[in-house]
Amino acid sequence: MECEATFDELTASLKRCAAWLRDAEVGFVLAGSLAAWARGGPPVSGDIDFLVRPEQVERATQALAEHGLRIEQPPESWLVKAWDEEVLVDLIHQPAGLELEETFQRADELSVLSVDMPVMSVDDILVNKLLSFEEHYIDFVGLLPFARSLREQADWDAVRRRTEHSAIAAGFFTMAERLGIVGSAAAPVVAEPRIRVTSA
Repeated sequence: MECEATFDELTASLKRCAAWLRDAEVGFVLAGSLAAWARGGPPVSGDIDFLVRPEQVERATQALAEHGLRIEQPPESWLVKAWDEEVLVDLIHQPAGLELEETFQRADELSVLSVDMPVMSVDDILVNKLLSFEEHYIDFVGLLPFARSLREQADWDAVRRRTEHSAIAAGFFTMAERLGIVGSAAAPVVAEPRIRVTSA
């Protein structure tokens, strides 16, 4: 089942769920497309992504269930899903390409819809998006608007380094360079050969 909520429904649910998690003393970070939107990206459709620590997943799930959300245990082991009517809320405890505690530390406390909450850093948003793609699911069309709108906030050299092992990320950078979203990677410096020429 896919989330078919409107942007207004998403943001209303975001405010409610963030408050419920905070009241339950669950540490969380707003992630995904809504984190990008909160940092200046375009309005989104889709779902709400929260990072939570593994040891607090059960508390987070219980807090949302107590407010009427329907909990779903998907086959994937890295998240739990909760439905707030038409809005899908993902509680993610193993984000792709990210070390959880470091991601928590890099998050900034921002006012999102007049609610203060930790929001994932731009670099982490981009790294997580790029490293979550697989051969059967590559959504550059969805990622490019965020990359364009957040390009001044991103450390693109750092994002390249952190995703350099991914052929899909390399493909994204090739496209983003051609579209003028990011600059070309710096060419490696090749040292001059140290050849000593002597006369015969």
